[in-house]
Amino acid sequence: LACTSAASPGDVDAAPLSHHPQFQMPGQGAMILSILVPSTLGVVGTAVAAHFELVPVVVPVAAALLAVLMLVVTVVANRAVHFLGEDEQLLIEGWVERTAINGPGVKVTFRPTSVRNATTLSATTYARVINMKDGSARVVEGPGLLFLGPYEQLSSTPSAISLSTTEYALVKNTQDGSEHVVQGAKLLFLGAYEELVRKATAVSLSNTGYALVHNRLTGEQSVVRGPCIVFPKPHDEITEGRAVSLNSTEYLYVTDSLTGERKVIRGPCVWFPRPFEVSGATRNAITLHEDEYLRIRDTTSGRRWIQKGKTLVFLEPTWEVEGDEVRKAWSLKAYEYVRLLDSVSGKITVARGEQVVFPGPDEELLDGEVLKAIDLKVHEYVKVIDQATGVVRVESGSSTGTGSNQVFLGPHEKVLDGGKKKAVEVDESHAVLVRDKATGQLRLVKEKQLFVPGPNETIEEVRELIRLADHEAMIVRSRDGGFQYFYGSEEKRKDGQARSFFLEPYEEIVKLTWSKGRRRENRSLCIERFDCRPQFMSFEFNCRTFDNVELVLEGTFFWEVVDLPAMVKSTGDTSGDLCNHARSQFIRHVARVTLKQFMDESHQIAKKVWEEDTEFYKSRGVRIHSLEVTRYQCADQSTSEILEQIIQETTNRMNRLSQAESENEVSLFRTQGQIEQERMNGDLLKIQHEHTTEEAMITGRAEAARIAAFMEGLKDTVPKDEVRASMWQGVPKKEGGSVGS
Repeated sequence: LACTSAASPGDVDAAPLSHHPQFQMPGQGAMILSILVPSTLGVVGTAVAAHFELVPVVVPVAAALLAVLMLVVTVVANRAVHFLGEDEQLLIEGWVERTAINGPGVKVTFRPTSVRNATTLSATTYARVINMKDGSARVVEGPGLLFLGPYEQLSSTPSAISLSTTEYALVKNTQDGSEHVVQGAKLLFLGAYEELVRKATAVSLSNTGYALVHNRLTGEQSVVRGPCIVFPKPHDEITEGRAVSLNSTEYLYVTDSLTGERKVIRGPCVWFPRPFEVSGATRNAITLHEDEYLRIRDTTSGRRWIQKGKTLVFLEPTWEVEGDEVRKAWSLKAYEYVRLLDSVSGKITVARGEQVVFPGPDEELLDGEVLKAIDLKVHEYVKVIDQATGVVRVESGSSTGTGSNQVFLGPHEKVLDGGKKKAVEVDESHAVLVRDKATGQLRLVKEKQLFVPGPNETIEEVRELIRLADHEAMIVRSRDGGFQYFYGSEEKRKDGQARSFFLEPYEEIVKLTWSKGRRRENRSLCIERFDCRPQFMSFEFNCRTFDNVELVLEGTFFWEVVDLPAMVKSTGDTSGDLCNHARSQFIRHVARVTLKQFMDESHQIAKKVWEEDTEFYKSRGVRIHSLEVTRYQCADQSTSEILEQIIQETTNRMNRLSQAESENEVSLFRTQGQIEQERMNGDLLKIQHEHTTEEAMITGRAEAARIAAFMEGLKDTVPKDEVRASMWQGVPKKEGGSVGS
């Protein structure tokens, strides 16, 4: 140590060489050797120098030699001697090849070396080792120490893949590209050229589960049914599914995707598909009751048929329900029927109740609904035409003799004239006008009967018996256009003419259109029965006075029709003619007088109007009994107000006069009442006095009769009159002087 410390500065750089990796002694032995050899050489050099007493000269030289020797020995020891532990490996680079020495142990070599540790592998790990010389690879599984070969290099130390019972691993060989499946339960150590593609869980199938296995390499398919666990092969693709459970009313369609063939799977069952089979949705069978049906068409053959109830219908793949609905058959009562039209042949069939009717595949309801037989009462009938032959027949309720009849239409028949109608009751008051369509002639049926027209007859009109009151008249136009006049009054009727009658064929009642309204501006009043009694008719029109005051006159005619033929011959608007003529006359007369004169002489003017031209009214068959102005007013508002004031003042004056007369009459009546009252009071006093006198006389007579009876009764007992008189005086008296009992 002393020599080392005393070495020259040039030896200091040699010390780090022992630390160079090439000269390091592996392990603890190299370190001990590097310490012991220099120490021994230093001790020996010191002893030799002391023995020869050459200390001053020899010591530096010895120290230098010792340092050099120590360096050489250290280098040789570091390179040649190697101490290896249990987990160490010595790599020796030879002249030709490399060798590996595994520990533990001591190795002496003068070739370049390196030391590396062994790799510890557990039970779940493994090592991938690559031979760098030939490129080969290998796998070493644990547990244990891994000592690599001379040319080997540790690539990785992955963990083993733990697979449970339901797990698997898909492993791929990277050299040839092949794949294989490793099933659990186990620890999977991959090979040198293997890699994990995936780790997955196997498909666990229940009793109703299945797995569709598709090999992507070959395209083959297979179906594995449960219960089981399915581990796929390398190129398998698994699609898990569940079997379809069908009850007794369910079914489904299955299509083979290779052939395109379709079939029906009916319940009850649990259906598992076969390879290349695809199922549709679960369907419910169509339940048909006794009165229900389906119209089905086969899309491949075009055949159509009716499927009747009661049944369950499972539709085949090529079947199609027309209308997509369950239809009701027609349950017909005894009075119902249906007509069915075959759309292919055009044939019409009729089915009557009571029954349940199912149509044919090409049949539809002709009328769109169930028809009811036409129920005819005894007074009803119906006309029916056969459209195939054109024959018309008439059915009536009385034709069967039972009082009623039910009519069912035939295949080509239809009802005419809107259905059933009531027969016409021909009696004293009703007749029926009938036209024969075959001849076009009209006839009036008056014979009492329940009339039903024939097949070619139509009822034009039911005519009522025309009855005329005594004051009524009617005009009838006959077939040749002449007028006949009928009167209710016996004095006006011709000999043999009836008071009541029916209009014969081609006859009609003549109607006159008269004007109506107070001004007769609207000619819309139709008159067919003329009232021959005197009647009132009001009118209204404007006229002007001599002092140019426009007045609105209102009045009434009291008139009557006296000559109906003359009226019809002269005018068609009797009321309009009367009012227009009266207006002309009023305008002429009022224009000659002033307003004041008109107010004073309005009644005389009205009388002149109709008396001056009676010939006009006579020529129109009317008689005017009176013509009165009932009201007049000024057309101008201001003039009307002045007139109102005049009328109001006149009215007030007349009211005051009437009031004064009334007051005088009241006063006179009051005085007469007082006189009469005093007279009656005197009579009362006189009567009272007479009554008082008569009452006193009656009382005196009664008292005298009592005294006489008293005196007469005591005559035998008391003979003397004086004594009896004194005794009468002593008898006690009641109030009023009468004797007590």
